[in-house]
Amino acid sequence: MTAKSILNKRTFISFLGYIPVLIWVIFTFVLIGWVFFASLSTSSEIFSDHMFKFKSGFHFENYVKAWKTQRVSVFFMNSLLYTVVSCTAIILIASPAAYVLSRYRFPGNVLFQNMFAAALGIPAIMIIMPLFGIVSVLKLTNNRILLMFLYTAMNVPFGVFYMLAFFKNLSFTYEEAAAIDGCSPIRTFWKIMLPLAQPGLVTLTIFNFISIWNEYFMSLIFANRTNVRPVAVGLYNMIQSMRYTGDWGGMFASVVIVFMPTFILYIFLSDRIIKGVTAGAIKG
Repeated sequence: MTAKSILNKRTFISFLGYIPVLIWVIFTFVLIGWVFFASLSTSSEIFSDHMFKFKSGFHFENYVKAWKTQRVSVFFMNSLLYTVVSCTAIILIASPAAYVLSRYRFPGNVLFQNMFAAALGIPAIMIIMPLFGIVSVLKLTNNRILLMFLYTAMNVPFGVFYMLAFFKNLSFTYEEAAAIDGCSPIRTFWKIMLPLAQPGLVTLTIFNFISIWNEYFMSLIFANRTNVRPVAVGLYNMIQSMRYTGDWGGMFASVVIVFMPTFILYIFLSDRIIKGVTAGAIKG
């Protein structure tokens, strides 16, 4: 068998492997496109055969109606607050913890690392009932601060475990040079080591942003009032109300509004996600 035939065979096998991916991408784009076009249509056009003809024009008022009447603005701002504060808190807690566990040897170091790894395997549903009992006794339900605290606490183990790989692969020469210049360990971390781990920080922030933005179960339990609900719970309630109002165009407009932040974030930072995932496997 010649080298050319071997190359052609490998190319053909690679092409077969891309077919399922191509089908999935087309299917996803068709679904997203349909939702977007539905958000610019009337309810009667959505259930007709000529939705894509836009005989009555583009109905951008669906977005205005969803933002104001359906209170998407409240849910959007709540989720934005929860996500930004929680992601920042996770970085501020997980990064120093991961740095200390990866660079210093002390009794219990391995135990702490194993505890963080074990925490990743605990399903959230297992701790919801005990948490709800404690929160109910303390009368902290429907509290924004509580939700931000829970989101932070639930994602810190993953943050520590993820950042450990980055700090372990950074060279010790940076710290040695900083020590020679008279830099304290704390200042070395904030000024030198943390910026060097920027690819990991960006990737971790993106993962946490998507996870917290789309979180549903915990917010359903601890946020029953409309003024504290995030977008996931608020959107579900809007879908339920569509049975009575019939404003399907406004509902799909709400879906697009909720979907856009994560979509834009991934479009502009997809390269950083890939670099952040692969950088942890490269020795510094």
